Amino acid sequence: MSKEASKIRPLQDRLIVKRIDSTEKTASGRLYIPDSAQEKPQQGKVIAVGKGKVAEDGTVRPLDVKVGDTIIFGKYSGQEIKIDYTELLIMKEDDVYGVVEA
Repeated sequence: MSKEASKIRPLQDRLIVKRIDSTEKTASGRLYIPDSAQEKPQQGKVIAVGKGKVAEDGTVRPLDVKVGDTIIFGKYSGQEIKIDYTELLIMKEDDVYGVVEA
């Protein structure tokens, strides 16, 4: 578990995700794009997961996503938070479109 994840424990079907940095150069490799002009990446690494979604009958369904997975999510998914100057996202498992297979 990372240092950031040790300070927060997601509940139920929520995930803590750290965005994967996008490239800072243009396709030609000559210009650097400032952070303010870049779109935020839609991929991230899962650093913590909750115990699972609670069903109506009280059973807990474990999450399909696990710590260490690289995931793809929507542009406006999750809630941004900062812990020790590190930007993280808290999102529900439903916001995850897929897991990137290595």
